[in-house]
Amino acid sequence: MHKVLLVMHDVKFEDYYRMNKIEFEIMPEVGQYIYNTDGLVYEVEAITQFAGYVSEKGAVAVIVVHPVAKDEPVSNLYNLNIEEDLDD
Repeated sequence: MHKVLLVMHDVKFEDYYRMNKIEFEIMPEVGQYIYNTDGLVYEVEAITQFAGYVSEKGAVAVIVVHPVAKDEPVSNLYNLNIEEDLDD
């Protein structure tokens, strides 16, 4: 697992702020969509991996994201319900 710090890029105000720390089994790539625990879909803008730094809390990268418009098809997660369809 790769623990990362998720950072929101607020395009409207050209600001950045920390969202949360999450883990990925496979690191995402720039342009990829991710579904966060807040139930929203985000597009990965940038990935900055740490070099020569070992975090006591285990983070290995900062991933910058911005929200996907709610009218985009990916925003409805293709009608899947995470709790019913993905959790066993």
